[in-house]
Amino acid sequence: MKTFKKELKALKKQLSEPNRYTNKAIQEGSRNGTTSTNAEEDTFSFADAMQGVTPLSQDKVEPDKQVELFKKSQQVKGKHLKHSKQLAASFDFSDMYQAALPQEGPMRFCQDGESTHILKQLRRGDYSPEMTLDLHGLTREMAKAELAALIHTARKELIDCVCVMHGFGQGVLKAALPHYLVQHPHVRAFHQAPLEYGGQAALLVLIDIPLQNNKR
Repeated sequence: MKTFKKELKALKKQLSEPNRYTNKAIQEGSRNGTTSTNAEEDTFSFADAMQGVTPLSQDKVEPDKQVELFKKSQQVKGKHLKHSKQLAASFDFSDMYQAALPQEGPMRFCQDGESTHILKQLRRGDYSPEMTLDLHGLTREMAKAELAALIHTARKELIDCVCVMHGFGQGVLKAALPHYLVQHPHVRAFHQAPLEYGGQAALLVLIDIPLQNNKR
């Protein structure tokens, strides 16, 4: 029993030793104006921790040159494609050309070789426009570009009748539009639109669309 008590006292003494040393270090740190943690930081720096560690080599990954070249080629291809579409849709309308158009009655025109019966059909509204172009507020140059694009798109989509709204305003586009349309080789005819499609403020235009391979 006595032996057990002695062992118990010795164990308590061992357990109390670390606390005594810790309290002593804290007291000394307080007198010096520092704590034990700061003291440890002063004696153990990051440089000490990194001793013997080999620095990493440059780890920046250069972009794949093939990928970059492919992206550039796609951008160039896209620009060329856009440019080719612009060229296909462009047509050089002249402001100097003045066609021999009727001075009386509704505005109308029919290409040589076309039956004048199509003018009656346009007037009656037998043709329904599948596309409409509104030129309100556009300058002459803008109107010419839009008109060329409209005819190009109509032929591409196999649309034979379109409506062009020139409005009234000062009458500049209303006077110029018929002379533009006469110049285009793919305009078969045009006539002042019926009331339901704009009346005196618009023209119905008949487009010469390309024949399909499966049609005779």
